Amino acid sequence: MRALANLSDIVIPMLIFFIVGYGYVSKVKVYETFLKGAKDGLNIVVDIVPTLIGLLVAVGMLRACGFFDMLGRVLAPVTGLMGLPVQLFPLLAVKLFSSSAATGLVLDIFKTAGPDSYAGLLTSILMSCTETVFYTMSVYFLAAKVTKTRYTLAGALLSTLAGTVASVILAGRMV
Repeated sequence: MRALANLSDIVIPMLIFFIVGYGYVSKVKVYETFLKGAKDGLNIVVDIVPTLIGLLVAVGMLRACGFFDMLGRVLAPVTGLMGLPVQLFPLLAVKLFSSSAATGLVLDIFKTAGPDSYAGLLTSILMSCTETVFYTMSVYFLAAKVTKTRYTLAGALLSTLAGTVASVILAGRMV
């Protein structure tokens, strides 16, 4: 077991040395290429940051004003029939926009219901079976300059629904 831990400590440095060595053998100006890539990466970050700030502010405002809680109470009869506790609906809504904001809700659910409860177990599974659809679309499509999304949103929301249904089924079998 100790050998595996030592191996994992040297994998990244070996990979970096391999890339630099391969670039050198291929007569690529490694440092200049690295600087160009870093500069391009910073330009992408500058393009993406306003979108990220907008998403985080919007999610924070909706959460702070109680919109997600109100929406959860309105949809409680439907979500209850599906085996989805009402306190998880805000988590599902927020997760569509921001994983870090959803993590805050996860901690709230763990504090109130407990991590070993059905709601806690379902929360854990949901976090790994669903995607930050709007965040991913806005950030990656902005970075790649994609303007025609066609069926991307519908497909992403359908896969999130499938992940949610699978999570409810899995959590129900584990309890």
